[in-house]
Amino acid sequence: MINGKTELIAHIGYPTYTFKSPMIYNPYFEKKGINAVVIPMGCRSADFSVFLRSVFQLTNIRGALITMPHKVATVDLVDEITPTVKVAGACNAVKRDQNGRLLGDMFDGLGFVRGLQRKGFDTLGKRVLVVGSGGVGSAIAASLSSEKISTIGLFDANTQSAESLGRRINENFSGVNVVLGSNDPEGYDLVVNATPLGMKEGDPMPLDVNKIAPETFVGEVVLKAEMTAFLLAAKKRGCRVQIGSDMLFEQIPVYLEYFGFEPTTAEELRATAKLDY
Repeated sequence: MINGKTELIAHIGYPTYTFKSPMIYNPYFEKKGINAVVIPMGCRSADFSVFLRSVFQLTNIRGALITMPHKVATVDLVDEITPTVKVAGACNAVKRDQNGRLLGDMFDGLGFVRGLQRKGFDTLGKRVLVVGSGGVGSAIAASLSSEKISTIGLFDANTQSAESLGRRINENFSGVNVVLGSNDPEGYDLVVNATPLGMKEGDPMPLDVNKIAPETFVGEVVLKAEMTAFLLAAKKRGCRVQIGSDMLFEQIPVYLEYFGFEPTTAEELRATAKLDY
């Protein structure tokens, strides 16, 4: 039962957005006997700036998960952001410090990177290609750049989006070589599809799979299907792959630690989750 002592995590998104996070967090809290709960909160964009501050007037608030379409707006609404937020241009986690200041961070990309690392992929000195420079692509590029990769290739149908992301990486991670304008996967150690391609049956490939080397690691962000046509084609070539939902489950332990809860693992969260996909 939720009461005044129950610690709240607000999941704030657009009113029509489908909130799946309570079906991951709350069964885990229940199993562990943690008096906390994730509550979905729908908010229109016009009301968000006032609403976010209002939520943090609650005395039992632990933090807020921010989802579409509010991730970009959040960057300018908090008092302190990380370099990852600066590069991603978006923020999906907010908490309040002891002085009442709001701190913002971004974990979409870190969840993706942690998944890679747990599968044995060492990012140090690697060449990576990220196709798609939107919100999730920018977050992944930011987190990879913070992990001492040597080179990052950025490609987006919107060239200005990729160029802007490249500038932000150069400003915040000076040791990373940024390559723009090509989705050719040849010569890369890691290739990431950060586009919506793969959500619908019959979608075109985000790049020429035939040019991916068998030793290349291939990652996906699409959640609708575990093995998209892109991943199936990469696996057929002998590549190791990471499915989209791995990014989701790997970032939740990071969220929990950020909000001050005890560490856990993606496996433990998967075991208790009550998702329908």
